[in-house]
Amino acid sequence: MNATATTNGKVLQGVVVKAMMKDTCTVAIERYVKHPKYEKYLKSTKKFLVHDAGNTAKVGDTVEIREVKPISKRKFFTLASVVKSVVSEE
Repeated sequence: MNATATTNGKVLQGVVVKAMMKDTCTVAIERYVKHPKYEKYLKSTKKFLVHDAGNTAKVGDTVEIREVKPISKRKFFTLASVVKSVVSEE
């Protein structure tokens, strides 16, 4: 069997907020969380370091990331695909 078909890691969608490092980008994942006492929905944001071989993602792109085995101390995700690309105005 193919190794990618047997993995059961999480697949998340977020926005690239930083792409300055070599083969790494920072992706912010937003989700709605219900407050336990006041029952109001709040936006919760978490940033993940993502392995991006070849630096294909740019800041502002909406990307899909997949959980993999640890690549380094803080990198546990790899870039699966670019869902929506932002056209940079230069």
